[in-house]
Amino acid sequence: MLRAVAATGSFSAAGRELGCTQPAVSQQMKALEASVGTPLLIRNGREMRLTQAGEALVRHAAGILAGLTAAEEEVAAIAGLRAGRVRLVSFPSGSSTLVPTALAALRAAHPGTRVSLEEAEPPKSVELLREGDYDVALAFRYEGAAQEGEWDDLVVRPLLTDRLVALVPERHRLARTAPSGSIAIGELAAEPWIAGCPRCRGQLIEVCESAGFTPRIDFATDDYPAVVGLVGAGLGVAVLPQLAVESVRPRGARMVRLEPAVRREIVALTLPDLAQVPAVAVTLEQLARAATR
Repeated sequence: MLRAVAATGSFSAAGRELGCTQPAVSQQMKALEASVGTPLLIRNGREMRLTQAGEALVRHAAGILAGLTAAEEEVAAIAGLRAGRVRLVSFPSGSSTLVPTALAALRAAHPGTRVSLEEAEPPKSVELLREGDYDVALAFRYEGAAQEGEWDDLVVRPLLTDRLVALVPERHRLARTAPSGSIAIGELAAEPWIAGCPRCRGQLIEVCESAGFTPRIDFATDDYPAVVGLVGAGLGVAVLPQLAVESVRPRGARMVRLEPAVRREIVALTLPDLAQVPAVAVTLEQLARAATR
């Protein structure tokens, strides 16, 4: 309105140009002068003239309005999924199985939305989400090991239930003699073990101890292909999530089901406010679809 008054020389002419009444323009100019704390216009006969402060503000008006227009257009693009960014953190076996399918579908449907990916295991990944470093975290927790209220402050999108399986060398006695394809973990009590990520390692020890033995861990690595390679070379046995085994080619190793079953819940997490952001919401949806497939 100030720019229109400066260009037309009167409140009434500015009102006609902007489609509002002369009193409305006058009221807005009084409010603007009150907010800046100094007069911006003085009457000179029938015309309005800018004060020095008014001239300064009008000089900046073009840049202010252009910046506001750009901001509105950018927000509209994000809201309409023509633009936007999602920072995703995932554990490795999720990165190699669920994430590629989800992101390919997301890019095909919304090519303007950019997604970055980093890897971290829970609970570290969940901490990074809460600290604002990421928008979505792909995480897991084992049945029976979940802490009450662990994710109560987050939006939790369940994806799938992943079962732990035993991995033995293909020439191992249990690979040949388990006709049902299932074994009790206690049958591996005397074997050397290869352990996975720290959280999986802790779960392995708990499961073994509940079966009455402590595993002798000869090798420990966060790298699932390395675990499979060590088993395939006959250096020991392992218990891994099935999703992790499916992410690699288990050459020289055989997957055997464990009874009773041990499972982990795989979820996508985000903060409540972020769940309303269109790009985050569609990322959660594509992860859920990838898990269903």
